[in-house]
Amino acid sequence: MESLEAELERARDLDADELADAIESIGFECTRCGGCCTGYAPDEPGGAPAGMGEGEAAGADDPDREPHTATVFPDEVRAVADAAEAEFGESYDWRDAARPMPFGLSAGDDGEPAGETFEWALATDDCGDCTFYEEADGQGACTVHDARPLICQTYPFSVALDGTSQPMGEAVDAEGVVRAHECEGLGRDISREDAEELAASLKERAVRELEEAIGVRDNYDPTAAERADGDVVVFDSEGPKEADGTPIDGD
Repeated sequence: MESLEAELERARDLDADELADAIESIGFECTRCGGCCTGYAPDEPGGAPAGMGEGEAAGADDPDREPHTATVFPDEVRAVADAAEAEFGESYDWRDAARPMPFGLSAGDDGEPAGETFEWALATDDCGDCTFYEEADGQGACTVHDARPLICQTYPFSVALDGTSQPMGEAVDAEGVVRAHECEGLGRDISREDAEELAASLKERAVRELEEAIGVRDNYDPTAAERADGDVVVFDSEGPKEADGTPIDGD
């Protein structure tokens, strides 16, 4: 396996035009189904379809339903919180926008999450859907659309480089280094302009993911849990944080 630094150089050298060619070849048009914004239904590997975000079918008590999980960078958490505050006219703090990535955490003695994890996920509601997702007339929408994170801007695509994330399971289609994941909008016509815009965001995301991974590695502190006030420590590129985004060393 190549070093993260070598993968980062590969990401920076990606040809955006070739990425756009691949996206055009695969094809994509967002149908606003909400599948990439909602929790996973038992029979939906790509997420729950529109209409599953309400009622008993999406209840938090359903043991087979997994909450929506989208990785966000620290600066994206702040941007989303600011956008939500502007949209709704009320204060949004870190925990309103993001939660500790659940992978690596386990239930403590009080039943609450405990342990160490890496990175942040967008906050979810009691149904496991992204807290910024809304649905009207069978169509989904993002209430912070202009500030949505790169992983949301680029779904259902990813780049096959070590150190980058592969959202929502295995790829269902591929062209060159571009991978396409479960989405009902795949295979639809896409304009060259839209393909190029998506490709630019996809390259930016690949670079950012690797920069973040390097930052997490370089700022990892195995003693951080000893200084933490809470039971959860989140390591991101800015250093160890409490579950509410507060730096553990108070900087």
